[in-house]
Amino acid sequence: MVKEEAKKTDIQSKVIQKILISQPRPDSDKSPYFELSRKFNVELDFHPFIRLEPIIAKDFRKQKVEIQNYTAVIFTSRNAIDHFFRICEEMKLSVSQDTKYFCITEAVALYLQKFILYRKRKVFFGTDGSNKSMFDAINKHKGNEKFLYVCSENQQDNEICGWLKANSCEFTFAFMYRSESNNVKEILAKNNYDIICFFTPSGVKSLFDNMPQFKQNGTVIGAFGNNTSKAVEEAGLKLDIKAPLPQAPSMVSALEQFLNSHKKKK
Repeated sequence: MVKEEAKKTDIQSKVIQKILISQPRPDSDKSPYFELSRKFNVELDFHPFIRLEPIIAKDFRKQKVEIQNYTAVIFTSRNAIDHFFRICEEMKLSVSQDTKYFCITEAVALYLQKFILYRKRKVFFGTDGSNKSMFDAINKHKGNEKFLYVCSENQQDNEICGWLKANSCEFTFAFMYRSESNNVKEILAKNNYDIICFFTPSGVKSLFDNMPQFKQNGTVIGAFGNNTSKAVEEAGLKLDIKAPLPQAPSMVSALEQFLNSHKKKK
């Protein structure tokens, strides 16, 4: 109890100056991250902790997954969408116009416009970015669908898999890419970050691949997604910023809430 109180005091007294976002830098200067930086006078660094390596069509065929046999596809990221349509192109497959798409968020769903004629009657998404809200969308429309769950070879979501099984959904994994840890040793060694934000379990793994002896020592940890939050806690780290939540649907909004709260406590 004393230790917990000490940790809280450390965080409250901490001056937040540098935040590490473990993703690529946004392309647009209009990104809400930069507005956040200006509003709270904090320095944001963007360094992806992982890279995604494509599984080529030749190797994908070994999974013996016949994409045309599935009537619905589950996407939990834009990367999954990119690799799905890449594989289809490499294999010279045309996706049926009747295929339904179930996405973790509206932002992921809207990304489909890059590849398909977007129709709301065949594109569905969760309301708050949680697995549960996506399950609600699937439940309303599952009927006699056969689901293809597109994911990383080493990062499939066990909660999604468990729900599909428990609800008697016919589904198959489609591994179309794999995540690899980037070398971020120098970045971490040179900088003393007050907050580090993670977006995938693989990002958390990458932290310890790069710094096996990493100690939190008051560093504020943020996580986006249930699986990422779980990976943070399983790694023995204290999770202070969590998204998505109804009041914080994005990492930016979760950071803003934390920084506002932190400012008031000082």
